[in-house]
Amino acid sequence: MIHSLFLINSSGDIFLEKHWKSVVSRSVCDYFFEAQERATEAENVPPVIPTPHHYLLSVYRHKIFFVAVIQTEVPPLFVIEFLHRVVDTFQDYFGVCSEPVIKDNVVVVYEVLEEMLDNGFPLATESNILKELIKPPTILRTVVNTITGSTNVGDQLPTGQLSVVPWRRTGVKYTNNEAYFDVVEEIDAIIDKSGSTITAEIQGVIDACVKLTGMPDLTLSFMNPRLLDDVSFHPCVRFKRWESERILSFIPPDGNFRLLSYHVSAQNLVAIPVYVKHNISFRDSTSLGRFEITVGPKQTMGKTIEGVIVTSQMPKGVLNMSLSPSQGTHTFDPVTKMLSWDVGKINPQKLPSLKGTVSLQAGASRPDENPTINLQFKIQQLAISGLFTPHKPGLFWTLQGSWN
Repeated sequence: MIHSLFLINSSGDIFLEKHWKSVVSRSVCDYFFEAQERATEAENVPPVIPTPHHYLLSVYRHKIFFVAVIQTEVPPLFVIEFLHRVVDTFQDYFGVCSEPVIKDNVVVVYEVLEEMLDNGFPLATESNILKELIKPPTILRTVVNTITGSTNVGDQLPTGQLSVVPWRRTGVKYTNNEAYFDVVEEIDAIIDKSGSTITAEIQGVIDACVKLTGMPDLTLSFMNPRLLDDVSFHPCVRFKRWESERILSFIPPDGNFRLLSYHVSAQNLVAIPVYVKHNISFRDSTSLGRFEITVGPKQTMGKTIEGVIVTSQMPKGVLNMSLSPSQGTHTFDPVTKMLSWDVGKINPQKLPSLKGTVSLQAGASRPDENPTINLQFKIQQLAISGLFTPHKPGLFWTLQGSWN
């Protein structure tokens, strides 16, 4: 399946490579570099690149390209999902997944990759199993390994690897048994200048942290599971029971894991919790224009909107901008024509605004008065889809389980 794996930084340098079935020359990455040059941004590099004798499949995360090389046709999403699992494993092992951290722990990285793939096919991809096979690096363990010459490889095969639930190790014991579920939703919406929603999609995930003794068998039921669409489960979920009863039944892994991800269509969409008022105008007789933008909350159920960032791609005819924000900081790049305003937290009593003038290039034509405005924000303890709000029928759940 996967013959080789190359890790490439944003500068185009290959700083790590791993081969399983056969050694593939680095020259195969020249096709990837060509595609990278054609792409305007790193995220726009095609995830699948065919070559005369290979296929290159890649993901871009943490400013690193993870490029897998295969020789025969395989389901692309299968390889891409494995690459994402590699990134998540590195982040779980080292805390962060970055080029310096990977270089500092290169021995552990090679040991983990060797266990995750067997002759090019996925073998052990669960974090619980991998941590029993390869111990996570610590300062004390690093010192001991340096003195004694030992490695992080475990002395015996993980017990969970031989069971019907390979994602959970056996013999788990806790003094305090607890389980936490964190619901995270992201909304991508396009709104016209009048405030009407054109399109909207909500992607949600439920991340869990389960610390229970023994081999717990949990059941998670929803009040209205039909609101969930395009659901993707962790392998621990019994899919047949979900199909028949719409109930999540599973033996959870020990520790942190993603239980499911889902999609909510626009039919169930509630109102967008923020609004943007803008006034952008340019005069025909002068090379100046007026820029004014205000951001405010709307139907947030009393929750605070924070982490607000406003970006706008200004027209090419804009030479410079002289703006004054009521709160936060702003930057304007005269080369890329990108305006960025870091608002921070919105105070409903005093709405943040950004006002000023726009300088145009001499002799340039009158630019578009309605450039695209992108808005990013965060709202804690609020599901934007309305699935978890008490005042509306939604996704109230009941958790039942038994463990020893």
